[in-house]
Amino acid sequence: MVRPSAKHTSARLLLICVGLLGIALIADVLWASSPRFIRSYNDIANNWAPPVDISKPTIIPSPKKTNHETPTKGSVNYKNDTASGRVLSATFADLPGPELKWDSMAEAPVPRLDGAAIQIKNLLFVFAGYGTIDYVHSHVDIYNFSDNTWGERFDMPKEMAHSHLGMVTDGRYIYIVTGQYGPQCRGPTAHTFLLDTETKQWRDMPPLPVPRYAPATQLWKGRLHVMGGSGENRYTPEVDHWSLAIKDGKVLEKEWRTEIPIPRGGPHRACVVVDDRLYLIGGQEGDFMAKPGSPIFKCSRRNELESCTIYKGTTQLITRSFRAIPKHRMSLAKTPNQRRNLDLSSYWKELPPMPKPDSHIEFAWTVVNNSIVIVGGTTEKHPVTKKMTLVGEIFQFNLNTLKWSVIGKLPFRVKTTLVGFWNGWLYFTSGQRDKGPDNPQPKKVIGELWRTKLKLNS
Repeated sequence: MVRPSAKHTSARLLLICVGLLGIALIADVLWASSPRFIRSYNDIANNWAPPVDISKPTIIPSPKKTNHETPTKGSVNYKNDTASGRVLSATFADLPGPELKWDSMAEAPVPRLDGAAIQIKNLLFVFAGYGTIDYVHSHVDIYNFSDNTWGERFDMPKEMAHSHLGMVTDGRYIYIVTGQYGPQCRGPTAHTFLLDTETKQWRDMPPLPVPRYAPATQLWKGRLHVMGGSGENRYTPEVDHWSLAIKDGKVLEKEWRTEIPIPRGGPHRACVVVDDRLYLIGGQEGDFMAKPGSPIFKCSRRNELESCTIYKGTTQLITRSFRAIPKHRMSLAKTPNQRRNLDLSSYWKELPPMPKPDSHIEFAWTVVNNSIVIVGGTTEKHPVTKKMTLVGEIFQFNLNTLKWSVIGKLPFRVKTTLVGFWNGWLYFTSGQRDKGPDNPQPKKVIGELWRTKLKLNS
């Protein structure tokens, strides 16, 4: 009997290992498209970007409870007498506020999560976003506030990000920077673009120095500013701040200029300029990451990576608001060491905190009568269920008094809304809504469009 040589045995073992690896990869891809994966995605969606508050707790009016409504030990829900029919999590209750009359309008052509929107006069340009966890949109839809119809649709550049975008307009041109390229939890791109909304023509701009997820983006003092966001691993909050000279759709510089860093890093915050003052509002630190080794970059719950020391920490929601102090040149510090040693209080002023932590609001704001209005979002995750809690309020930040207030309730809790204001009407579309009046966890990605009359005193 002839025994196989060691060489043949090693070759056979190598072929077996390669075969097993190939089977595992095929199984992973097939599982991603299976009904079981869809159920798994719903679990992930319930925790999308889970937040934990790190700031001093905000004092919030507690709902009145009768003896039979008082939660027993281990209970996670209680009833809120101020919001009829809603059962609230035991972390942040729905806040008291006026009940508004909402009109349901024509739905968007597609549902969107983590999309982007820019209003120019009577038109709302709606970009990209997830359709599902495995499918992202790569086109623009336009809504006309004058006749309340969805109209023109056109494609985005193939290299443009599909979610977590930074975006701003000067009234004709829309400037688009960085963001996530592709579905699931894929990596970011540094590509930037300029759209002429009159001709529908796209042009390239200089790439960002490094890719970012959902950075704060605004035009301020003749420059396009890009601040913060998450790093390339999708989790690490970054405080970098760059700017680029822009005028009437023309890029006046070949490279981005390094500016003074922002006080708190992270994605999903509102960034607003009013009366030549730049504001950063809310947001979070941390986000979902791709599962290590997944060929489809499958999104993974944050706590699945706790054992990796480089990723230690938790997602943290931010209640704070900041305003840039314009009397200082923002680019004085040239080196990383100089920037690390800066006293940022000389460049950023901390303003009164929001009524409760709020994130996923980068396109959920508008300006009405010298007030910043913010629609929906996400707040703290539940301490027992660890599920994300959506926001069902409309917040007003009065820039005359620098005070926050709740000015109304939404028809349901919802995050990543896309907001516009026209002729006295406040509109919002898209996002991910709650599971129902008694459950603030996120569920369905929507394309619904709603509006309500809004009148604010200046």
